[in-house]
Amino acid sequence: MSADRPTQRRVVNESGIEIKTVYTAEDVEATGGLQHVGDPGQYPFTRGIHAQMYRKRPWTMRQYAGFGNAHDTNQRFKYLIANGQTGLNVAFDLPTQIGFDSDDPMAEGEVGRVGMAIDTLRDFEIAFDGIDLDAITVSLTINGAAAILIAMFLVMAEKRGYDVKKLRGTAQNDILKEFIGRGTWIFPVEHSIRLVGDTIEYCAQHAPKYSPVSVCGYHIRESGANPAQEMAYAFCIAKAYADETLKRGLAIDEFAGRLSFNFNIFGNLFEQVAKFRAARGLWARIMKEEYGAQDPGSMWMRMIAAGGGGGLTHEQPELNIVRGAYYALISALSGTQTMALCSYDEAYTIPTEYSARISLRTMQMLVEEMGLADTVDPLAGSWFVETLTNQMRDKMVEIMADIDARGGIVKQIADGTAQAAVSAQAYQMQRRIETGDFRKVGVNCYRIEEEDHDVEFHPYDEADAKAQVDALNKVRAERDNAQVAAALDRLEKDARAGVNVMPALVDAVRTYASVGEMTQRLVAAFGRYREPIVF
Repeated sequence: MSADRPTQRRVVNESGIEIKTVYTAEDVEATGGLQHVGDPGQYPFTRGIHAQMYRKRPWTMRQYAGFGNAHDTNQRFKYLIANGQTGLNVAFDLPTQIGFDSDDPMAEGEVGRVGMAIDTLRDFEIAFDGIDLDAITVSLTINGAAAILIAMFLVMAEKRGYDVKKLRGTAQNDILKEFIGRGTWIFPVEHSIRLVGDTIEYCAQHAPKYSPVSVCGYHIRESGANPAQEMAYAFCIAKAYADETLKRGLAIDEFAGRLSFNFNIFGNLFEQVAKFRAARGLWARIMKEEYGAQDPGSMWMRMIAAGGGGGLTHEQPELNIVRGAYYALISALSGTQTMALCSYDEAYTIPTEYSARISLRTMQMLVEEMGLADTVDPLAGSWFVETLTNQMRDKMVEIMADIDARGGIVKQIADGTAQAAVSAQAYQMQRRIETGDFRKVGVNCYRIEEEDHDVEFHPYDEADAKAQVDALNKVRAERDNAQVAAALDRLEKDARAGVNVMPALVDAVRTYASVGEMTQRLVAAFGRYREPIVF
């Protein structure tokens, strides 16, 4: 299509806010003024949760990594660390994510394909061999089976001599967004929320520096939500987990400081920056005014944010390197604590070492060459940015109020209406791209006749899958199966009794019970989720 654009046009961002040609101080006042801005490190934390932000310490640099077996993934981890990565973001294969062992017929063809295969504690021991867990924090991208994998990580660290009470790290463990976005759920909604509560309660008591939940607006955005909806849905979900935990008798300040968020970045630079500045102040207000938090750390919107895969394109894939650089810029301008930048080939395949290194070097350049760590919240005071920040905050509040008026996020997920709404919006956005109403460079404007893309695809090797199954069978032959059976019996008993299952999971993990075995016992107690169909 033509790249020509009309000289006079109405501009409306994805969140539905009309953008003016010129902004003045009057626009800031008309949208609420500067009352929510404050200073960095001070309530309401709009300008950042720390006073010095990156002047004191740059953001943690992570990249999503994991494939094949634990040996292969361990080598990729060490490669990334050797090249300057300061945190690990672990990808698991689909069987692990939904609680199947590698030898389960349901796992055929998927073992190690899109992430690391984990069957027992032995795999965790191999994957993190030689990695200093005091120096490198680990994020586990796992949801339906999160309680099991958290137990494995804590037991692995304890066996290696780490003090679990001082151990830092994160588990994604946001099951409600799975029902909306990705689909790696296992148990019904009610029991799934209960398991999230179990992990929060257990970590508050036994691993207080560990973050047991990273609430993921990221995947809701990837599924079709606009930027304001991304934040509003995430906050509604976070409140659902907080409410579940409060019912157990914990005070808000006992656990809220370890809740974290995973957010998406693609699209308009200013909309994205304003999204995060607005959300930080809104979350602080929710924690302080609605939940009565006293500890400033309970009010922090701690986040990992960088390039969303949904922004990448198959067309002209080299342009994704440029997109990734802007995503990283937005992330830094937005005040993230951790940056997890996508690689340009993720539109096609698992990133190669080469593409992963480009993304890592991009993040490093922002610190070392581009001055993004030199001053805090550099866009603050812009009439446009402050106006848009106020408008984005109002949009988020409006969306959250509408969700509550319709019965709340848990009800809407359980009956499928939230999924249907996001899916409908994804369809509408796709139509806008197809018609050219929403412009995407290389896709519907500035297209070229391309030759075959020179992208290296990650190989899938059936021999690796067989080796993983052989390793699992070896563990089963070597372990004390009487101890395993007793531990699994206790797990099912506790699940049926409604007590916190984390202690039983920790004990079962120590016996080298497998992911599939533990999942089966939880399914026996909870049942499996059946997705509702909403028209």
